[in-house]
Amino acid sequence: MSRLAKQGIIFSAMQPTGRLHLGNYEGALRNWVNLQDEYEMYVGIVDLHALTTMHEDTSELRDSCIQLAIDYISAGIDPEKTPIVLQSLVPEHADLHLLLSMVTPVSWLERVPTYKEKIDELHIGSPAYGLLGYPVLQAADILVYKADTVPVGKDQLPHLELTREIARRFNNIYGDIFPEPQAKLTEAAVLPGIDGRKMSKSYDNAILMSDPPEKISAKVGRMFTDPQKVRKGDPGRPEICPVHAYHELYSPGDAPAAAAACRSGELGCVAHKEQVAEFLAGALAPLRKRRAAIEGDPGSIERILKDSAERARAVAGKTMAQVRAAMKLF
Repeated sequence: MSRLAKQGIIFSAMQPTGRLHLGNYEGALRNWVNLQDEYEMYVGIVDLHALTTMHEDTSELRDSCIQLAIDYISAGIDPEKTPIVLQSLVPEHADLHLLLSMVTPVSWLERVPTYKEKIDELHIGSPAYGLLGYPVLQAADILVYKADTVPVGKDQLPHLELTREIARRFNNIYGDIFPEPQAKLTEAAVLPGIDGRKMSKSYDNAILMSDPPEKISAKVGRMFTDPQKVRKGDPGRPEICPVHAYHELYSPGDAPAAAAACRSGELGCVAHKEQVAEFLAGALAPLRKRRAAIEGDPGSIERILKDSAERARAVAGKTMAQVRAAMKLF
């Protein structure tokens, strides 16, 4: 598909907090892979955003950025089509953030729910400006590429609306420079962690995209099941069982039969876990193969990130030239 045939421009990103898990993959990354042929797309590694909560210890930041880039590529992101933008390598993100901060009322930022949630969650006594200004940098990430489309879940709509408000305010003052990006709502599978809670590395309940088969088997073996199904023969409730949720996603064809066998007690939890571990290991085999190929060439990721940054800066630089001219800056 040629550049002219693209449906629009997308920017979407993740923070570098270590290797990605299946929740990240099914919740966003798989969708990005599917969109990259339809849109002019930029996927970000937002290491400056990570500093809002981890500025006191950056010892693992560089490696986390590398691992995130590897996860992107192993999932199927093609850096030839889709630049993998390391935020700190493209200073136009920070430049636009500064200029947008001049027109963004503090009251807009103080009403963002995640601002207070982060303060409470992390017990921050004196929050830094970076945490308050996070949504402005997020808006800059999107607008510096004039992205008109952002893939989001329903819970992220308020964040995108703030980006739209910032773009609208800038345009009202200085003229039409930025599109008001539209949401592309994504229906993503929600995978529970092995303990039934939301999958999170902080809960130590995550299955990683990069986990080898033996680790997948061990984690699935520890997975919580229906508490009323104590042994084989007991009737189960597959609709509340995390193991069955994985079965439905990774082997949907025989999931109804497995559900019936679970309800009747014919299928025991141990056997069901063994089946699901096998399905899951098979589904992730292509990702592990791509990861192994990248890891076999240690310098490839840095080359990809530098090349992506050059391509991203060529686009972002044109935007910043228009912004500076509109604001009557040199």
